[in-house]
Amino acid sequence: MSLSYKSIAERAPEFFEARIADREAAEATCARLNEAMSELLRTIEHETALVREGKLAEAGELQPMKADLISIYMRGMTYVRDNSVALGNLAPEAVEALHRKHGEFQPILRINLAVLATAREVADGLLRKVAEGAGAKAAPKTYGPNGSKPKQPKPADGLAVNQSL
Repeated sequence: MSLSYKSIAERAPEFFEARIADREAAEATCARLNEAMSELLRTIEHETALVREGKLAEAGELQPMKADLISIYMRGMTYVRDNSVALGNLAPEAVEALHRKHGEFQPILRINLAVLATAREVADGLLRKVAEGAGAKAAPKTYGPNGSKPKQPKPADGLAVNQSL
């Protein structure tokens, strides 16, 4: 569950100013968004490492913190977008630093998504094999009455899968 609007305001008040009036406010806004991106990047990289190591339960425990960081990041991006003219005029160097940081962010996010997709495919493949194995054990290996072919086995019952990762 992500943070409430009030919680985001408490953790990132720079993203709730009415307007950016001076250089200090512009630089503070850019610095806070840069910090939010850095925190989110660290969390995503940690999650990626855990999934690669097969520590899916530990990776899942990062989800609440990751959701909170995404909420702060998205609020910051919205605020920066809404104030882009003022930021560009008052703190062009800080805005350029944000562009560079965002450039780092995208490839790391793509890697994370690819690792998560691979983990999901592996898990789905394992579950399919288990289901096939469970169904194969139920198949009769002899002929039916009067030498007829046995009926096709019905699918295995009782296999439940939680698809969330």
